[in-house]
Amino acid sequence: MKLRRKTAVVMAAGAVMMANAAPVLTAAEVKEMQTGALSEETVQFYSYWKEKYLAQDPYVTGDPQYYVFYGEKTYAEAGAEVAVTVSEAHGYGMLIAASMAEHDGQAKDIFDGMYRYYKAHPSGIGPNLMAWQQTDNGSAIQNSAGADSATDGDLDIAYALLMADTVWGSDGAINYKQAALAVMNDIMTYEVNQTDWVLQLGDWAHNTREGDTYYAATRSSDFIVQYMPVFAEASGDTRWTTLYESTYRIINQMVDTYGTGILPDFIVKDSNGKFVPASANLLESEHDGNFYYNACRTPWRISMDYLVNGNADALKFANALNGFITRKTGGDPAQIMAGYTPAGEAVSDWNDLCFDAPFLVAAACGGYDTWHDSLRSMILDYGEDVYFGDTITMLCLIVDDNAWIVPAGADQPVRGDVNQDGACTVADVIALQKWLLHTPDASLADWKAGDLCPDGKLNAMDLCLLKRELLNLA
Repeated sequence: MKLRRKTAVVMAAGAVMMANAAPVLTAAEVKEMQTGALSEETVQFYSYWKEKYLAQDPYVTGDPQYYVFYGEKTYAEAGAEVAVTVSEAHGYGMLIAASMAEHDGQAKDIFDGMYRYYKAHPSGIGPNLMAWQQTDNGSAIQNSAGADSATDGDLDIAYALLMADTVWGSDGAINYKQAALAVMNDIMTYEVNQTDWVLQLGDWAHNTREGDTYYAATRSSDFIVQYMPVFAEASGDTRWTTLYESTYRIINQMVDTYGTGILPDFIVKDSNGKFVPASANLLESEHDGNFYYNACRTPWRISMDYLVNGNADALKFANALNGFITRKTGGDPAQIMAGYTPAGEAVSDWNDLCFDAPFLVAAACGGYDTWHDSLRSMILDYGEDVYFGDTITMLCLIVDDNAWIVPAGADQPVRGDVNQDGACTVADVIALQKWLLHTPDASLADWKAGDLCPDGKLNAMDLCLLKRELLNLA
Protein backbone atom coordinates (compact mmCIF):
# COMPACT_ATOMS: atom_id res chain seq x y z
CA MET A 1 0.00 0.00 0.00
CA LYS A 2 1.45 3.37 -1.00
CA LEU A 3 1.62 5.90 1.81
CA ARG A 4 3.61 8.73 0.36
CA ARG A 5 0.79 10.74 -1.25
CA LYS A 6 -1.39 11.36 1.78
CA THR A 7 0.05 14.28 3.69
CA ALA A 8 0.88 17.97 3.97
CA VAL A 9 3.94 20.11 3.45
CA VAL A 10 3.97 23.62 4.89
CA MET A 11 4.48 26.02 2.02
CA ALA A 12 5.13 29.65 1.17
CA ALA A 13 3.19 32.58 2.57
CA GLY A 14 1.53 30.40 5.19
CA ALA A 15 -0.05 28.05 2.65
CA VAL A 16 0.15 24.30 2.61
CA MET A 17 0.61 22.16 -0.50
CA MET A 18 -1.43 19.03 -0.12
CA ALA A 19 -1.02 15.68 -1.73
CA ASN A 20 -3.88 13.48 -2.93
CA ALA A 21 -7.00 13.20 -0.78
CA ALA A 22 -6.31 16.14 1.52
CA PRO A 23 -7.72 19.67 1.81
CA VAL A 24 -5.59 22.79 1.55
CA LEU A 25 -4.86 24.29 4.96
CA THR A 26 -3.22 27.49 6.13
CA ALA A 27 -0.17 27.37 8.38
CA ALA A 28 -2.37 28.52 11.27
CA GLU A 29 -4.74 25.62 10.68
CA VAL A 30 -1.83 23.21 10.62
CA LYS A 31 -0.84 24.40 14.10
CA GLU A 32 -4.39 23.77 15.33
CA MET A 33 -4.63 20.24 13.97
CA GLN A 34 -5.23 17.63 16.64
CA THR A 35 -3.57 14.97 14.55
CA GLY A 36 -0.98 15.49 11.87
CA ALA A 37 -0.15 14.01 8.54
CA LEU A 38 2.46 11.41 9.37
CA SER A 39 1.70 7.74 8.87
CA GLU A 40 1.19 5.51 11.87
CA GLU A 41 4.40 3.63 11.03
CA THR A 42 6.42 6.85 11.09
CA VAL A 43 4.94 7.98 14.40
CA GLN A 44 5.71 4.56 15.91
CA PHE A 45 9.25 4.71 14.57
CA TYR A 46 9.64 8.14 16.17
CA SER A 47 8.64 6.74 19.56
CA TYR A 48 11.33 4.09 19.23
CA TRP A 49 13.91 6.62 18.00
CA LYS A 50 13.18 9.14 20.75
CA GLU A 51 13.45 6.60 23.53
CA LYS A 52 16.72 5.18 22.22
CA TYR A 53 18.64 8.25 21.08
CA LEU A 54 17.39 11.43 22.76
CA ALA A 55 19.60 12.25 25.76
CA GLN A 56 19.86 15.03 28.33
CA ASP A 57 23.13 16.54 29.52
CA PRO A 58 23.23 15.30 33.15
CA TYR A 59 25.77 17.89 34.26
CA VAL A 60 23.77 21.00 33.36
CA THR A 61 21.53 22.59 35.97
CA GLY A 62 18.61 24.86 35.14
CA ASP A 63 16.99 24.64 31.73
CA PRO A 64 17.70 21.20 30.23
CA GLN A 65 19.96 20.65 27.27
CA TYR A 66 19.22 17.75 24.93
CA TYR A 67 21.34 15.99 22.33
CA VAL A 68 21.21 12.91 20.11
CA PHE A 69 23.36 10.10 21.52
CA TYR A 70 25.36 8.62 18.67
CA GLY A 71 27.84 6.41 20.50
CA GLU A 72 27.77 2.85 21.69
CA LYS A 73 28.79 3.37 25.32
CA THR A 74 28.21 6.02 27.95
CA TYR A 75 30.97 7.28 30.25
CA ALA A 76 29.66 5.05 33.03
CA GLU A 77 29.75 2.00 30.78
CA ALA A 78 33.18 2.74 29.32
CA GLY A 79 34.86 3.99 32.48
CA ALA A 80 36.67 6.54 30.34
CA GLU A 81 36.01 9.65 28.28
CA VAL A 82 33.71 8.82 25.37
CA ALA A 83 32.30 10.68 22.38
CA VAL A 84 28.55 11.12 22.81
CA THR A 85 27.37 13.17 19.85
CA VAL A 86 28.32 15.19 16.78
CA SER A 87 26.82 18.26 15.11
CA GLU A 88 25.49 16.04 12.31
CA ALA A 89 23.40 14.13 14.86
CA HIS A 90 22.34 17.36 16.52
CA GLY A 91 21.07 18.84 13.28
CA TYR A 92 19.14 15.65 12.60
CA GLY A 93 17.58 15.80 16.05
CA MET A 94 16.45 19.40 15.64
CA LEU A 95 14.88 18.58 12.26
CA ILE A 96 13.04 15.63 13.79
CA ALA A 97 11.81 17.59 16.82
CA ALA A 98 10.33 20.35 14.65
CA SER A 99 8.78 17.78 12.31
CA MET A 100 7.03 16.05 15.21
CA ALA A 101 5.36 19.20 16.56
CA GLU A 102 1.86 17.87 15.81
CA HIS A 103 2.55 14.44 17.31
CA ASP A 104 4.60 15.02 20.43
CA GLY A 105 3.51 17.48 23.10
CA GLN A 106 7.14 17.64 24.23
CA ALA A 107 8.50 18.56 20.79
CA LYS A 108 8.96 22.27 21.50
CA ASP A 109 10.63 21.64 24.85
CA ILE A 110 12.93 19.13 23.18
CA PHE A 111 13.74 21.53 20.36
CA ASP A 112 14.47 24.40 22.75
CA GLY A 113 16.67 22.12 24.84
CA MET A 114 18.56 21.11 21.72
CA TYR A 115 18.94 24.78 20.80
CA ARG A 116 20.47 25.45 24.23
CA TYR A 117 22.88 22.55 23.74
CA TYR A 118 23.90 23.90 20.31
CA LYS A 119 24.54 27.34 21.83
CA ALA A 120 26.62 25.76 24.61
CA HIS A 121 28.94 24.06 22.13
CA PRO A 122 30.02 26.59 19.49
CA SER A 123 32.81 26.17 17.02
CA GLY A 124 35.99 28.01 17.86
CA ILE A 125 35.99 29.57 14.39
CA GLY A 126 32.47 30.43 13.24
CA PRO A 127 30.76 31.70 16.42
CA ASN A 128 27.26 30.67 15.28
CA LEU A 129 28.36 27.28 14.01
CA MET A 130 28.48 24.15 16.17
CA ALA A 131 31.61 22.28 17.22
CA TRP A 132 31.58 19.00 15.36
CA GLN A 133 31.92 16.59 18.34
CA GLN A 134 31.40 16.45 22.10
CA THR A 135 32.70 13.99 24.69
CA ASP A 136 31.64 13.01 28.20
CA ASN A 137 34.55 13.01 30.68
CA GLY A 138 32.51 12.08 33.74
CA SER A 139 32.04 15.64 34.97
CA ALA A 140 30.98 17.55 31.85
CA ILE A 141 30.08 17.19 28.23
CA GLN A 142 32.65 19.24 26.37
CA ASN A 143 33.87 19.93 22.86
CA SER A 144 36.49 17.56 21.52
CA ALA A 145 39.95 18.89 20.74
CA GLY A 146 39.87 21.01 17.61
CA ALA A 147 36.43 22.52 18.22
CA ASP A 148 35.65 23.35 14.61
CA SER A 149 32.57 22.66 12.53
CA ALA A 150 31.18 20.16 10.02
CA THR A 151 29.09 21.75 7.30
CA ASP A 152 26.11 19.40 7.16
CA GLY A 153 25.26 19.80 10.83
CA ASP A 154 25.24 23.58 10.49
CA LEU A 155 23.01 23.45 7.40
CA ASP A 156 20.51 21.24 9.23
CA ILE A 157 20.54 23.42 12.34
CA ALA A 158 19.82 26.54 10.26
CA TYR A 159 16.97 24.84 8.42
CA ALA A 160 15.53 23.37 11.63
CA LEU A 161 15.43 26.85 13.16
CA LEU A 162 13.43 28.08 10.16
CA MET A 163 11.09 25.11 10.60
CA ALA A 164 10.65 26.07 14.25
CA ASP A 165 9.84 29.64 13.25
CA THR A 166 7.16 28.31 10.89
CA VAL A 167 5.66 25.91 13.43
CA TRP A 168 5.91 27.87 16.69
CA GLY A 169 6.73 31.43 15.67
CA SER A 170 9.60 33.54 17.01
CA ASP A 171 7.80 35.65 19.61
CA GLY A 172 8.81 33.48 22.56
CA ALA A 173 12.02 33.12 24.54
CA ILE A 174 13.96 32.09 21.43
CA ASN A 175 13.84 34.09 18.22
CA TYR A 176 14.22 31.11 15.90
CA LYS A 177 14.27 33.24 12.75
CA GLN A 178 17.10 35.48 13.95
CA ALA A 179 19.04 32.47 15.18
CA ALA A 180 18.64 30.81 11.78
CA LEU A 181 19.86 33.93 9.99
CA ALA A 182 22.95 34.02 12.22
CA VAL A 183 23.79 30.39 11.39
CA MET A 184 23.18 30.99 7.67
CA ASN A 185 25.46 34.01 7.69
CA ASP A 186 28.28 32.05 9.34
CA ILE A 187 27.83 29.16 6.91
CA MET A 188 28.20 31.56 4.01
CA THR A 189 31.17 33.29 5.66
CA TYR A 190 33.12 30.29 6.96
CA GLU A 191 31.94 27.20 5.04
CA VAL A 192 31.53 28.34 1.43
CA ASN A 193 34.41 28.65 -1.02
CA GLN A 194 33.25 31.82 -2.78
CA THR A 195 35.71 31.42 -5.64
CA ASP A 196 34.46 28.06 -6.89
CA TRP A 197 31.12 28.39 -5.08
CA VAL A 198 31.24 25.04 -3.34
CA LEU A 199 30.48 24.03 0.22
CA GLN A 200 33.69 23.36 2.10
CA LEU A 201 34.14 20.53 4.57
CA GLY A 202 33.86 22.75 7.65
CA ASP A 203 34.95 26.11 8.95
CA TRP A 204 38.43 24.65 9.51
CA ALA A 205 38.91 24.76 5.71
CA HIS A 206 38.03 28.47 5.59
CA ASN A 207 41.61 29.70 5.80
CA THR A 208 43.05 27.32 3.22
CA ARG A 209 44.30 28.92 0.03
CA GLU A 210 43.48 28.27 -3.60
CA GLY A 211 45.47 25.25 -4.67
CA ASP A 212 45.53 23.70 -1.18
CA THR A 213 44.15 20.16 -0.90
CA TYR A 214 40.99 21.13 0.96
CA TYR A 215 40.28 24.54 -0.57
CA ALA A 216 37.96 23.22 -3.31
CA ALA A 217 37.22 19.85 -1.70
CA THR A 218 33.56 19.23 -0.99
CA ARG A 219 31.45 16.47 0.60
CA SER A 220 28.51 15.26 -1.49
CA SER A 221 26.38 14.57 1.57
CA ASP A 222 26.42 18.34 2.18
CA PHE A 223 24.58 18.90 -1.12
CA ILE A 224 21.30 19.61 0.67
CA VAL A 225 20.13 21.62 -2.30
CA GLN A 226 16.51 21.94 -1.17
CA TYR A 227 17.65 24.26 1.62
CA MET A 228 19.42 26.76 -0.60
CA PRO A 229 16.37 28.50 -2.18
CA VAL A 230 14.81 28.61 1.29
CA PHE A 231 17.92 30.26 2.72
CA ALA A 232 18.02 32.73 -0.17
CA GLU A 233 14.38 33.67 0.43
CA ALA A 234 14.70 33.88 4.21
CA SER A 235 17.91 35.93 4.18
CA GLY A 236 17.58 37.92 0.96
CA ASP A 237 21.16 36.81 0.21
CA THR A 238 21.44 35.93 -3.49
CA ARG A 239 24.72 34.12 -2.86
CA TRP A 240 22.63 31.11 -1.85
CA THR A 241 21.21 31.05 -5.38
CA THR A 242 24.74 31.18 -6.79
CA LEU A 243 25.72 28.26 -4.55
CA TYR A 244 22.58 26.35 -5.55
CA GLU A 245 23.36 26.65 -9.26
CA SER A 246 27.03 25.82 -8.79
CA THR A 247 26.25 22.73 -6.71
CA TYR A 248 23.97 21.43 -9.44
CA ARG A 249 26.72 21.90 -12.01
CA ILE A 250 28.82 19.46 -10.00
CA ILE A 251 25.92 17.02 -9.57
CA ASN A 252 25.07 17.15 -13.27
CA GLN A 253 28.69 16.65 -14.23
CA MET A 254 28.84 13.48 -12.13
CA VAL A 255 25.53 12.18 -13.51
CA ASP A 256 26.59 12.90 -17.09
CA THR A 257 30.03 11.33 -16.62
CA TYR A 258 28.99 8.07 -14.98
CA GLY A 259 25.29 7.72 -15.81
CA THR A 260 24.53 6.05 -12.47
CA GLY A 261 23.54 8.93 -10.22
CA ILE A 262 26.13 7.54 -7.81
CA LEU A 263 28.17 10.31 -6.19
CA PRO A 264 31.43 9.81 -4.29
CA ASP A 265 31.84 10.76 -0.63
CA PHE A 266 34.27 13.54 -1.50
CA ILE A 267 34.79 15.56 -4.66
CA VAL A 268 37.81 17.71 -5.54
CA LYS A 269 38.78 20.07 -8.33
CA ASP A 270 41.53 18.70 -10.57
CA SER A 271 44.27 20.63 -12.34
CA ASN A 272 41.97 21.23 -15.31
CA GLY A 273 39.32 22.83 -13.14
CA LYS A 274 37.00 19.82 -13.33
CA PHE A 275 35.35 18.38 -10.24
CA VAL A 276 36.20 14.68 -9.89
CA PRO A 277 35.97 11.94 -7.25
CA ALA A 278 38.60 12.34 -4.54
CA SER A 279 41.53 10.00 -4.24
CA ALA A 280 41.63 7.45 -1.44
CA ASN A 281 42.23 8.82 2.06
CA LEU A 282 41.56 12.45 1.25
CA LEU A 283 39.98 12.79 4.69
CA GLU A 284 38.52 9.57 6.05
CA SER A 285 39.21 6.28 4.28
CA GLU A 286 40.24 4.39 1.17
CA HIS A 287 36.65 4.88 -0.02
CA ASP A 288 36.71 8.68 -0.10
CA GLY A 289 36.24 8.56 -3.88
CA ASN A 290 33.37 6.06 -3.67
CA PHE A 291 29.69 6.15 -2.72
CA TYR A 292 30.19 5.20 0.92
CA TYR A 293 29.06 6.23 4.40
CA ASN A 294 28.88 9.94 3.56
CA ALA A 295 27.40 9.88 0.06
CA CYS A 296 24.87 7.20 1.06
CA ARG A 297 22.65 10.14 2.05
CA THR A 298 22.63 11.82 -1.37
CA PRO A 299 19.62 9.89 -2.76
CA TRP A 300 17.62 11.53 0.04
CA ARG A 301 19.28 14.94 0.19
CA ILE A 302 19.25 15.70 -3.55
CA SER A 303 16.03 13.93 -4.58
CA MET A 304 14.14 15.91 -1.95
CA ASP A 305 14.68 19.03 -4.07
CA TYR A 306 12.47 17.51 -6.76
CA LEU A 307 9.76 16.42 -4.33
CA VAL A 308 9.66 19.89 -2.74
CA ASN A 309 10.77 22.29 -5.47
CA GLY A 310 10.19 20.32 -8.68
CA ASN A 311 13.82 20.88 -9.68
CA ALA A 312 14.47 19.20 -13.04
CA ASP A 313 18.13 18.51 -12.25
CA ALA A 314 17.12 16.73 -9.06
CA LEU A 315 14.71 14.58 -11.09
CA LYS A 316 17.48 13.83 -13.59
CA PHE A 317 19.66 12.69 -10.69
CA ALA A 318 16.88 10.57 -9.16
CA ASN A 319 16.00 8.94 -12.47
CA ALA A 320 19.63 7.98 -13.09
CA LEU A 321 19.93 6.64 -9.57
CA ASN A 322 16.66 4.70 -9.65
CA GLY A 323 17.50 3.17 -13.01
CA PHE A 324 20.93 2.10 -11.80
CA ILE A 325 19.94 0.66 -8.43
CA THR A 326 16.90 -1.27 -9.69
CA ARG A 327 19.03 -2.86 -12.42
CA LYS A 328 21.86 -3.59 -10.03
CA THR A 329 19.64 -5.21 -7.41
CA GLY A 330 17.11 -6.84 -9.72
CA GLY A 331 14.46 -4.94 -7.77
CA ASP A 332 15.37 -6.56 -4.45
CA PRO A 333 16.22 -3.88 -1.84
CA ALA A 334 18.11 -6.43 0.24
CA GLN A 335 20.69 -6.50 -2.56
CA ILE A 336 21.65 -2.84 -2.06
CA MET A 337 25.28 -2.99 -1.05
CA ALA A 338 27.00 -0.65 1.40
CA GLY A 339 29.13 1.15 -1.16
CA TYR A 340 29.70 1.54 -4.89
CA THR A 341 32.20 3.15 -7.20
CA PRO A 342 30.80 6.08 -9.21
CA ALA A 343 30.65 3.70 -12.18
CA GLY A 344 28.44 1.37 -10.16
CA GLU A 345 30.65 -1.48 -8.99
CA ALA A 346 29.97 -2.69 -5.45
CA VAL A 347 32.82 -2.15 -3.00
CA SER A 348 31.18 -4.03 -0.10
CA ASP A 349 29.28 -7.28 0.22
CA TRP A 350 26.79 -6.30 2.92
CA ASN A 351 23.55 -4.35 3.19
CA ASP A 352 23.12 -1.44 5.61
CA LEU A 353 20.04 0.55 6.59
CA CYS A 354 21.77 3.91 6.14
CA PHE A 355 22.15 3.05 2.44
CA ASP A 356 18.63 1.63 2.05
CA ALA A 357 16.52 4.43 3.53
CA PRO A 358 17.76 7.29 1.29
CA PHE A 359 16.80 5.32 -1.83
CA LEU A 360 13.20 5.49 -0.58
CA VAL A 361 13.17 9.25 -1.19
CA ALA A 362 14.66 8.88 -4.66
CA ALA A 363 12.06 6.22 -5.49
CA ALA A 364 9.28 8.64 -4.51
CA CYS A 365 10.23 10.86 -7.44
CA GLY A 366 7.97 8.88 -9.77
CA GLY A 367 7.82 5.85 -12.01
CA TYR A 368 9.17 3.37 -9.46
CA ASP A 369 6.14 2.57 -7.31
CA THR A 370 6.87 -1.15 -6.92
CA TRP A 371 10.48 -0.43 -6.00
CA HIS A 372 9.37 2.30 -3.60
CA ASP A 373 6.89 0.05 -1.82
CA SER A 374 9.40 -2.80 -1.55
CA LEU A 375 11.94 -0.41 -0.05
CA ARG A 376 9.47 0.98 2.45
CA SER A 377 8.38 -2.47 3.57
CA MET A 378 11.97 -3.62 4.04
CA ILE A 379 12.95 -0.47 5.93
CA LEU A 380 10.00 -0.72 8.31
CA ASP A 381 10.74 -4.42 8.91
CA TYR A 382 14.51 -3.94 9.25
CA GLY A 383 14.60 -4.15 13.02
CA GLU A 384 16.75 -2.25 15.47
CA ASP A 385 19.84 -0.59 14.03
CA VAL A 386 22.41 1.96 15.21
CA TYR A 387 22.17 5.76 15.44
CA PHE A 388 23.17 6.47 11.84
CA GLY A 389 20.78 4.09 10.10
CA ASP A 390 17.88 4.69 12.46
CA THR A 391 18.14 8.47 12.35
CA ILE A 392 18.45 8.65 8.58
CA THR A 393 15.45 6.33 8.36
CA MET A 394 13.45 8.60 10.69
CA LEU A 395 14.06 11.60 8.43
CA CYS A 396 13.45 9.70 5.20
CA LEU A 397 10.10 8.42 6.50
CA ILE A 398 9.04 11.99 7.28
CA VAL A 399 9.92 13.05 3.74
CA ASP A 400 8.27 9.98 2.23
CA ASP A 401 5.05 10.78 4.09
CA ASN A 402 5.06 14.21 2.39
CA ALA A 403 5.25 15.77 5.85
CA TRP A 404 8.46 17.71 5.34
CA ILE A 405 8.05 21.30 6.52
CA VAL A 406 9.07 23.98 4.05
CA PRO A 407 9.51 27.19 6.05
CA ALA A 408 7.14 30.06 5.45
CA GLY A 409 8.55 32.55 3.00
CA ALA A 410 10.07 29.97 0.68
CA ASP A 411 8.91 30.47 -2.89
CA GLN A 412 6.84 27.35 -3.53
CA PRO A 413 4.17 26.55 -6.13
CA VAL A 414 0.76 25.27 -5.11
CA ARG A 415 0.21 21.73 -6.34
CA GLY A 416 -1.84 21.82 -9.57
CA ASP A 417 -1.70 25.62 -9.87
CA VAL A 418 -0.52 25.70 -13.50
CA ASN A 419 -1.86 29.21 -14.10
CA GLN A 420 -0.09 30.55 -10.99
CA ASP A 421 -3.02 32.40 -9.47
CA GLY A 422 -2.24 31.04 -6.01
CA ALA A 423 -4.86 28.28 -5.88
CA CYS A 424 -5.73 24.99 -7.56
CA THR A 425 -9.12 25.48 -9.28
CA VAL A 426 -11.18 24.46 -12.32
CA ALA A 427 -9.29 27.14 -14.26
CA ASP A 428 -6.14 25.04 -13.91
CA VAL A 429 -7.92 21.98 -15.32
CA ILE A 430 -9.07 24.02 -18.32
CA ALA A 431 -5.59 25.46 -18.85
CA LEU A 432 -3.93 22.05 -18.71
CA GLN A 433 -6.53 20.49 -20.99
CA LYS A 434 -6.05 23.25 -23.58
CA TRP A 435 -2.29 22.79 -23.41
CA LEU A 436 -2.57 19.02 -23.95
CA LEU A 437 -4.92 19.58 -26.91
CA HIS A 438 -2.55 22.18 -28.41
CA THR A 439 -5.27 24.82 -28.42
CA PRO A 440 -3.87 28.03 -29.99
CA ASP A 441 -4.39 30.17 -26.89
CA ALA A 442 -3.02 27.52 -24.51
CA SER A 443 -0.33 28.56 -22.05
CA LEU A 444 0.92 27.38 -18.67
CA ALA A 445 2.59 29.72 -16.20
CA ASP A 446 4.16 26.79 -14.31
CA TRP A 447 4.00 23.39 -15.98
CA LYS A 448 5.83 21.71 -13.07
CA ALA A 449 2.87 22.43 -10.79
CA GLY A 450 0.80 20.21 -13.08
CA ASP A 451 3.24 17.29 -13.08
CA LEU A 452 1.16 15.39 -10.53
CA CYS A 453 2.41 12.03 -11.75
CA PRO A 454 6.00 13.16 -11.21
CA ASP A 455 7.83 12.00 -14.31
CA GLY A 456 9.13 15.29 -15.66
CA LYS A 457 6.46 15.66 -18.35
CA LEU A 458 2.77 16.49 -18.77
CA ASN A 459 0.23 14.03 -20.15
CA ALA A 460 -3.35 12.81 -19.76
CA MET A 461 -2.49 11.08 -16.49
CA ASP A 462 -1.63 14.45 -14.94
CA LEU A 463 -4.97 15.83 -16.15
CA CYS A 464 -6.83 12.93 -14.52
CA LEU A 465 -4.94 13.43 -11.26
CA LEU A 466 -5.65 17.16 -11.34
CA LYS A 467 -9.38 16.48 -11.72
CA ARG A 468 -9.22 14.01 -8.84
CA GLU A 469 -7.36 16.61 -6.78
CA LEU A 470 -10.20 19.08 -7.26
CA LEU A 471 -12.80 16.49 -6.29
CA ASN A 472 -10.85 15.81 -3.11
CA LEU A 473 -10.67 19.53 -2.35
CA ALA A 474 -14.40 20.08 -2.87
